[in-house]
Amino acid sequence: MDPVQLRQDIVEVGKRLWTRGYVASNDGNISVRIASDRLLVTPASVSKGFMTPDMMVVTDMDGRVVEAAAGRKASSEILMHLMAYRHRPDVHAVVHAHPPLSTGFAVAGVPLDRAVLAEVVTTLGAIPIAEYATPSTPALPASVEPYVRTHDAVLLANHGALALGADLFAAYYKMETIEHFARISLTARLLGREQLLPREEVDRLQQLRDRYGIASPAPVCVDPSVAGEADCQVVVAGADVPVGNRGEIQLTYSQLTTLIDEAVRQLAGTPAHSRG
Repeated sequence: MDPVQLRQDIVEVGKRLWTRGYVASNDGNISVRIASDRLLVTPASVSKGFMTPDMMVVTDMDGRVVEAAAGRKASSEILMHLMAYRHRPDVHAVVHAHPPLSTGFAVAGVPLDRAVLAEVVTTLGAIPIAEYATPSTPALPASVEPYVRTHDAVLLANHGALALGADLFAAYYKMETIEHFARISLTARLLGREQLLPREEVDRLQQLRDRYGIASPAPVCVDPSVAGEADCQVVVAGADVPVGNRGEIQLTYSQLTTLIDEAVRQLAGTPAHSRG
């Protein structure tokens, strides 16, 4: 696509992120692959709601600036974008933002991995949480790396969300889907329960991916509290090597909530044996 048009499109996506409240201040970053060895990236220290096309920065695939207006630098989180492009040749755009509800799930340590919305099961599958890493450091792409291999959407613990797409608007729409899913999931939980889709329907929905040209193989939990569903948080990190084999501690949703409940009771001075 025409790089001139892509600059304008990034401005448009930035405005949408800012208008929807997915970013505040100078938060978030956007990038698009414009050649095999070139990226178009949002500038550092600029609100996504007030960018202009001339502000965009062109870098190589090592993050070195090759074209920029005087004084402009690429986003400080470009390392995370570069990692995604290296592992996913099908990805041509990356959007990172801090949408409030899905970021709330990331802060709470609750993945959006339950099969409750047919559209999400089909398009994104599970949305896992990458463990916390300091933004703008090499630790951040390292924490996200195992997940981007098989997921187009990832929550970043205590940070935000990441969406990958075949083009710029595809990546942006996935960010919208992440936040929409978080809103519906939170509403259902506040109402008392999530009515989960049965395994047979989940399998049927995931089989529709080929029909719609969706390549993401991300798994979905029907019910993480049921035996056999705990593998929903296991992500293929390459050559069928599960993340769990590298030493991470993995919990199902029910195990996590039990631990949180126990911690809250201890802080409140209520002994565990006194539960009703």
